[in-house]
Amino acid sequence: MTHVRRATVIGASSVLLWSTLAILVLFTENHIPPFQLLSMTFFIAFALMWVKWRIEGHSGLHHFKQPVLAWLLGVGGLFGYHLALFIAFAHAPAVEANLINYLWPLLIVLFAAFLPGEHFRWQHVVGALLALAGCWMLLGGKATGFDSQYILGYGAAVVAALTWSSYSVLSRLVKSVPTDAVGWFCAVTAVLAGIFHLMLEQTQWPANSLQWIGVIGLGLGPVGLAFFTWDHGIKHGNIQLLGVLAFGAPLLSTIILVAMNKAPFSITLLLACVAITLGAFIASRSQSRPVQVAD
Repeated sequence: MTHVRRATVIGASSVLLWSTLAILVLFTENHIPPFQLLSMTFFIAFALMWVKWRIEGHSGLHHFKQPVLAWLLGVGGLFGYHLALFIAFAHAPAVEANLINYLWPLLIVLFAAFLPGEHFRWQHVVGALLALAGCWMLLGGKATGFDSQYILGYGAAVVAALTWSSYSVLSRLVKSVPTDAVGWFCAVTAVLAGIFHLMLEQTQWPANSLQWIGVIGLGLGPVGLAFFTWDHGIKHGNIQLLGVLAFGAPLLSTIILVAMNKAPFSITLLLACVAITLGAFIASRSQSRPVQVAD
């Protein structure tokens, strides 16, 4: 397996981890305010990386010294994306906000074509559009239609999509920055989320063991390890293919909910599965051709 393929596989594991987000949030029973939950989970993510550093026999402080651009991208991507998403959910119906938010994988495919060493590939675009159609089928089943009174929320969702796609693509420009540095970006994100929590929310600690499992699970998985594997994938793997594969997160999430009797099975789910799988297959066909990656 080549270096690029290995990094792509590592990056794709983020999609599997993100697919557990819905069920883990369900475990928290929406008991914990959003910014408090964000602060707690990103602190756990930092702790996860800190444990790695201790096992390696160092404090990780040398990973703190990174270029300003890396800090702006890291904290701006992690915290900025979630901030915009929270604003979107607060000022627009969640389904419509999420439909707009899930433009980010398609934007990654389009933006990545402008990176040094990358090229525009029709397989990625066709695959992304098919997967986007499947994603919108999946999320749009409960949509009530877009309404001008929610323009602020829709705008925030657009900002969220642009923020995460830009973070993912521009991180390629600082690929020399090790993934360990993301641990410090998580720490700063946790602090910023904590500040917003203290300003805007009332603290609510988990009330039972299931809620604690949800919080810890989020911090270890979709809000922890997932960001580390994604960082490695977007810096060293096939970023356009990863963009297409990212559409699989809401699909897998729904399948998990169905398997655990938390959501009903429907023909829409089946059609979305076919569209997203077909889109990923078409996009993956570009892997049979030589891929140029800037070092």
